[in-house]
Amino acid sequence: MAKEKVTLTLDAEQLQELRRVAGARSLSAAVDNAVAAHLAKWRHLAAVDDWLAELERDHGPVPAEPLEWAAQAVERWASSRSSGRGRRRAG
Repeated sequence: MAKEKVTLTLDAEQLQELRRVAGARSLSAAVDNAVAAHLAKWRHLAAVDDWLAELERDHGPVPAEPLEWAAQAVERWASSRSSGRGRRRAG
């Protein structure tokens, strides 16, 4: 895959932590992997949005109650991931 050199401005504390975590591995590879993961997440969210729009076109608006339930479920999942629960261990 073709590579392109760019200049980025990153949060200093996050960059310091990334360097610590990446160790001897390539900082560019670590950032490239993070960007790939984030893009995959955005693509997935866009696909979900498209699917929901298709459902609404075919079946009408989704009632508020299931949307609220889904939003709460996603929020619980996201908070459990950010608090460290559910994380896989390396190795």
